[in-house]
Amino acid sequence: METENKKILLVEDDPNFGTILRDYLAMNDYNVTHAKNGMEGFEKFKKGDYDLCILDVMMPYKDGFTLAKEIREKNKDVPIIFLTAKALKEDVLKGYKVGADDYLNKPFDSEVLLMKIKAIIQRKATDTLADSKEYEFEIGNFFLNSRLRFLTYNKENPVKLSPKENDLLRLLALHKNDLMPRELALTKIWRDDNYFTSRSMDVYIAKLRKYLSKDDEVEIVNIHGEGFRLVIKNEVDH
Repeated sequence: METENKKILLVEDDPNFGTILRDYLAMNDYNVTHAKNGMEGFEKFKKGDYDLCILDVMMPYKDGFTLAKEIREKNKDVPIIFLTAKALKEDVLKGYKVGADDYLNKPFDSEVLLMKIKAIIQRKATDTLADSKEYEFEIGNFFLNSRLRFLTYNKENPVKLSPKENDLLRLLALHKNDLMPRELALTKIWRDDNYFTSRSMDVYIAKLRKYLSKDDEVEIVNIHGEGFRLVIKNEVDH
């Protein structure tokens, strides 16, 4: 299971609720460390390598906001979900200001928490892939050198791609035979995910399809409402 061995730091001062939540997450294949207050939470954070932190806002010794700030100083990327009993707008804004990825008001549906955790961890993993240092790709009979923006078919002269064509094809190649989420391309390449940039991306997908049409084994498939998949047919049909 993709959640297996993902490490979560849970900082919750209510012993009953904390234990129940820890056991529930463990049942769903997460590796959970439970701290009873903010000070203990920070000590455990420094000693571990966590995929996500769940912090209660109201805690003795050190509240969730202060703890989140300290965590952010050590690691600016680890996702943080706040749990709060009071849904004050000021608190929610304060939470996002200190770098929260999401917010849940108590009492909450445990399945909603699971979905949020899964979505955030997947998003971080996808972002990490997009930021990888891989720049050369074999795509069927094509070779893409995304540093030089050259796309070469067999031994023909390379085609020089535009910066956006290049970035988009590289992102598709990083997700080869897998879903490349539409939002990822829009935020990574266009820095924006509104309707107009989305239409603009479709134009670039059409251009890439034209380049790749020389190879019958290569196809960019539209996954409706989700994104695109660069399929290399002979790699999929073993």
